[in-house]
Amino acid sequence: MTQPAAPSARTRVRRAANRASYEDGTLKAIIDAAYVCHVAFADEEGAHCIPTACWRSGEHLYIHGSNGSRMLKALLAQDACVTITHLDGLVMARSAFNHSMNYRSAMIYGRFELVEGDGKHEALAAFMEHLAPGRQQQSRPGNEKEYAATTVLRVALDEAVCKVRSGGPKDDEEDMALPVWAGVLPLVQQRAAPVRDPACSAPAPDYVVGWSLD
Repeated sequence: MTQPAAPSARTRVRRAANRASYEDGTLKAIIDAAYVCHVAFADEEGAHCIPTACWRSGEHLYIHGSNGSRMLKALLAQDACVTITHLDGLVMARSAFNHSMNYRSAMIYGRFELVEGDGKHEALAAFMEHLAPGRQQQSRPGNEKEYAATTVLRVALDEAVCKVRSGGPKDDEEDMALPVWAGVLPLVQQRAAPVRDPACSAPAPDYVVGWSLD
C-alpha cells in the first residue's frame, strides 16, 4: 500500500527517508503513547525547547499551563514545532559506525490555538482520562477559579511526520565475520507498583490495582 505524501515541504524526510511515515494511525499511536512532548519556539530572548505534558483528543494535540506561561503566550503568536520520541532499543552493530537506535518519533508543525469555554473543560477531562482512565470521575472536579487560571492550547495534526526504526543492525558485508556481539538491547517504559499516600485511606480503584499489571 502506498503511504500518503508529506503534507508540506518542512515535513518531508530527506535523510533515511525509508523510515518516514505520514500515516495518520502511526502519528496518533505515537502521541497516545506519550505523556510528555517538547515544544520548540522563539522569542526576544532566543530559541527554546520546553518539555510539557501532552495528550490527544480527535485531530489535535493539547497542552496546558498557567495563564502566565511565557511559552503559552508565545505559541499563540507564531508557528511552533512539537516533537515526541520513544526510544525502543540500542542497536549494537559489528562496526562502531553502524550502531543505531530503534525509536518511534513524531514532529508536528503549526500554530497553537486557544481552547475556551466548554471546550477547555472537555479537554482537561480528556487529559485526566489519558493519565488514568476513570480518574476524572473519582477526583474533585476543577472549580471555576482553577479553570480561569489555566490556559489550554491545541494544535492540529494536519502538518506532521513520523520517523520509525525497528529491527537489528545493518552491518557492511565485510564486517559480518567479525567476532563482535551484534543485536539489540531493548528499552521499555515499565510501570512500577503504585505507592499510596500515607494520608490516603480510600480503596484503590481498578486503574491503580492494574497499573503495574498491564
